Amino acid sequence: MLEAITNNANFAWAAALIFSFIITYVSIPSIVQVARMKNLYNVPDERTVHTNLIPTLGGLAMFAGFTISISLFIPIQHFHVFGYIVASIVVIFFVGIKDDILIIAPVTKLIGEVFSASIFIFFADIRITNLHGFSGIEELPYWASILTTFFVYLVIVNAMNFIDGIDGLASGIGIVVVLSFGIYFHTAGTISLSVLSAGMIGALLAFFRFNVYGGANKIFMGDTGSLLLGTVISILVIYFNEININPDSKYFVHSAPSVAFGVLAIPLFDMLRVVLIRIGLGRSPTKPDRNHIHHKLLRLGFSHAKSTAILICFSIFFSIFSFYFQFVSIRRLLLLILVMAMFLSYLPDIIYSRRKRDYTKP
Repeated sequence: MLEAITNNANFAWAAALIFSFIITYVSIPSIVQVARMKNLYNVPDERTVHTNLIPTLGGLAMFAGFTISISLFIPIQHFHVFGYIVASIVVIFFVGIKDDILIIAPVTKLIGEVFSASIFIFFADIRITNLHGFSGIEELPYWASILTTFFVYLVIVNAMNFIDGIDGLASGIGIVVVLSFGIYFHTAGTISLSVLSAGMIGALLAFFRFNVYGGANKIFMGDTGSLLLGTVISILVIYFNEININPDSKYFVHSAPSVAFGVLAIPLFDMLRVVLIRIGLGRSPTKPDRNHIHHKLLRLGFSHAKSTAILICFSIFFSIFSFYFQFVSIRRLLLLILVMAMFLSYLPDIIYSRRKRDYTKP
């Protein structure tokens, strides 16, 4: 019976989502209780906007729901790299859980991320092999393919880690991103990647409920959750890029690299802008601050919920826009996305400056 389900795209997708949701949902209250007993809380710092002590082990529940559901419902006989993907996820899980409990140095975390990526790059041969003509580059030499894949992975993983700043933001945007790729893979008939996406979505939905509306069981995903989410997204992005190399395929997406960037526009551009600001100020790129776009929305007076809702809506917009305008050349689509993201990032500053100027007028 289980084999019949895994070979049916609709049933496998739905089953993975439901099982992942249930396992994550049921696990979180117990994890919160243990975290309180062991004093495993998030300590507010200059980056965070909360003042209460909140458990940070939501990623543990997400990991359990996600890995169990995909292990049950991905048709492994058609997905020979599955074991390597799980191994990579297990590595990043331990990196995140150690950072959430003990706090590790950024360099140590980076080494763990590189090791995690090395597993699916070298053992499963999951890598970016083609730039689709961007800057005149098509197929990449092997060494360039490896370096490009590492770069893309590290950027996406850390972008999802950076965006995890207010209630529901990382999980909400994560749902939009994974759902966007998941719908594409499901439509294209790639069951394994469709189920992989569904498992992540189920875990994120359950976590979102407790992160935003948890009350006494409120919890953060921590680095365990954000690194897990970033790893899954990076794998989906790599496959999305590779599937769309052949223009003769039925569900070919033009300008695939730019479309992928557009789907991830909010976390990617926010990280790029914040890192450049920190470097410009002579500070470490890893030193937390309150220059993220969600901090700007809070400064305008929006609540956590409204700020998250605004950014999720913009994330949906960028995703739809990118797929709709896929026929535009890679460079032009990327430029359009960057211009819109830049405008969105600085719009709160413009509004805040005008309010401040109007307030100070005699």
